[in-house]
Amino acid sequence: MKILWVLIFLTISSSSHSVELPAPLEYIVTNTNAESFKIYIFEPKISNRTDSAIITVHGGGWKWGTAAWTFNSARAFADAGMLGVAIDYRLSSEKITPVNAYNDVCNALKWIRERSHQYSLDPNKVAAYGVSAGGQLSSLAASKGCNNRLGSKKNGGPDLLLLWSPALDVENDGWFKKLLQGKSTAAENSPLATINKNMPPVSIVQGALDTLTPTIAAEKFCKKIKAEKGVCELNVYSGVGHLLTRNLKNQESNFDPDPTLVKDGDEKLMNFLGKNGFVIK
Repeated sequence: MKILWVLIFLTISSSSHSVELPAPLEYIVTNTNAESFKIYIFEPKISNRTDSAIITVHGGGWKWGTAAWTFNSARAFADAGMLGVAIDYRLSSEKITPVNAYNDVCNALKWIRERSHQYSLDPNKVAAYGVSAGGQLSSLAASKGCNNRLGSKKNGGPDLLLLWSPALDVENDGWFKKLLQGKSTAAENSPLATINKNMPPVSIVQGALDTLTPTIAAEKFCKKIKAEKGVCELNVYSGVGHLLTRNLKNQESNFDPDPTLVKDGDEKLMNFLGKNGFVIK
């Protein structure tokens, strides 16, 4: 299949490239409260352009990280014909919480859909790819919606979800609660607790021995979606932990992703896009 050649490691930073690649186009997105964040756009070639787009949402415990961590992902999706958009959402600080980051994800989806004509996009084919904490933000945009009527689900959320070691159950997560600073409850921001009957198709890549975002949460997430007649594909890889690392003693840093499993996970996500008409098989 055409999409099988897109084997770039979706969870590795773009700094791993030995050959300098063209820089993405940088834009500033500003919301109605004059709060802003940056996005980075990777355009597909005219020869294989599709009418779909995808935002890439990095991990980092909601407090660390940068959009550049998902530049490889955005490039891979652009190589497959999609408009790839890496999101530099606001990180948690004294004044910023994960709720602000979730709002940034929603505003990025809205920004893309409002420019669908400019980029020759179907506004009902805007997906989200979330890694770890970015998986929580992307999934919450789907489960809670984004307070508008845009997209195929008419709630402003993504039209399809690709998740890599996602944080799906944060209702009792002490770190997450601390970052919320009492401004919202963890339950209100937990994808697992907010699943509804209007969820988009979901594909998850998960390490069986993940201690940061345990497999049980992904299993419960898919089970609830399927109970509502939704689509949720769970790809669990044995012997590895968070982000498919082989370093099981320390799953918060010094990641050692298994390259064979990462390649297989990449293929499964691309195939899922193909099955749902977002890329050409």
